[in-house]
Amino acid sequence: MTASQGQGPVDHDEAHQGALGGRLNWLRAAVLGANDGVVSTAGLVVGVAGANSTSTELLTAGLAGLLAGSLSMAAGEYVSVSTQRDAEQAALATERQELRLTPEAELVELAGLYEAKGLDPELAHQVAVQLTAHDALAAHAETELGIDPDELTNPWHAAWASFAAFTVGALLPLLAIVLPPPDHRVWITVVAVLAALVVTGAASARLGGADPRRAVLRNVLGGGIAMGVTYAVGAILGASTG
Repeated sequence: MTASQGQGPVDHDEAHQGALGGRLNWLRAAVLGANDGVVSTAGLVVGVAGANSTSTELLTAGLAGLLAGSLSMAAGEYVSVSTQRDAEQAALATERQELRLTPEAELVELAGLYEAKGLDPELAHQVAVQLTAHDALAAHAETELGIDPDELTNPWHAAWASFAAFTVGALLPLLAIVLPPPDHRVWITVVAVLAALVVTGAASARLGGADPRRAVLRNVLGGGIAMGVTYAVGAILGASTG
C-alpha cells in the first residue's frame, strides 16, 4: 500500500513554477535596486565629502540623491512594467478572439504544442481537449504565450518595490557619512559600502544561480571605483574653490 492510498488529495504548499519565478524576479529586482541605492548615494556623498563639506551639506546632498534616485527608479519600473502588462493584455485579447472565432484550429494548435513537448499525438490531443474544456484561455496563455492570466505583472507593485529597495540601500551610505566624526566619515562610509556590496553581490548571484565570488568581485570593484572617482573629483573641485 503506497503512502497515498486510502488518503485524500495531497495538499501541496509549494509554489507553482510561475509564481516561484515571479517571486524570484521580485527578489532579484529588490536586491539590484538596493545595490543601486548603495552605489549611487555612496558616490554622491563621498564626492561631496571630498570637497570638505559640512555634515549639513552632506545630509542635504544625500537626501536629495536618495529622493531623486528612488523616484527615478520607481517611475522607470512603473513605465517598464506597464509596457509589459499592456503587451500581455494585448496578447490575451488576441488569443480570446482566436478562441472565439476559430476554436477548432486553436485546439489543433494546442495539441501540436503539447506534441512538440514530447507527448504522443493521441495523448496530446486528449490533454488539449481536457484543458480546453476546463479553461481554454489559460491553457493557451500558459503553453503558447507563457502568461498566467491570473498573475499579470502589476506596475504599482513594481514601482513601490523599486522605491523601497533603493531607499533602503541609499540609507546606509547616507547614515555612514553623516553620523561619524568628520575625520573618520569617509573611510567608515567606504568600509560600510563595500561590506554592503559584498552582501548584495552574493545575494544577486545566489538568486541567479551564479558564482557569488565573481559577482561580489564585480560589485566591490564597481562600487570602489565609483567612490574613488567621485571623491577625487570632489577633492579637486574643493581645492580649486577653496
